Amino acid sequence: MSAFITFEGPEGSGKTTVIQQVAQKLESEYNIVMTREPGGVKTGEQIRELLLEGDGMDERTEALLFAASRREHLVGKVIPSLNEGKIVLCDRYIDSSLAYQGYARGIGLAEVKSINEFAIDGLYPDITIYLDVSVDIGRKRILKNQRVQNRLDQESVNFHEKVVEGYKKIIHNESERFIVIDADRSIEEVVSAAYESISKYLEKL
Repeated sequence: MSAFITFEGPEGSGKTTVIQQVAQKLESEYNIVMTREPGGVKTGEQIRELLLEGDGMDERTEALLFAASRREHLVGKVIPSLNEGKIVLCDRYIDSSLAYQGYARGIGLAEVKSINEFAIDGLYPDITIYLDVSVDIGRKRILKNQRVQNRLDQESVNFHEKVVEGYKKIIHNESERFIVIDADRSIEEVVSAAYESISKYLEKL
């Protein structure tokens, strides 16, 4: 049995922490592979460094680099893992490009979806966990955790509000794939809700 499950959300939604703790809970029952985008494989990690630490990048270049990293990640890690019957948990995927570059950057949802559909060649997630957090709470968490802020973290509040708007539009259009979880709550509550949702899905397979 294999499944491709992605985690999405704006900055400060707690995705990385949630996916790590959910993976730990699932490992006793399933063969789990945890990965991330951009990154996951050597070339993808090199592109990640350019994307998150570079300066003055053209918006379309940014979108194309995310798509290129995604393709390398799929071919090098996700597809082989699925073929081996594993459950792949991925921190970000195509929906991030649609929300960040397509909507918040203003390139266009259709345009960014087109280049990413070329990259993923039909491989959409089975389900997507969306961690729904307000921009205000997300920003406060980033500052409180004192994590190193990447180029996207440093964007304006208006940009991050547009990211959330973009996600809402995507979820509205593809509601059957998404499981929306209130991430304004404590990390323990969010992890529990995500774990229960994924467990129910996997039990049906």
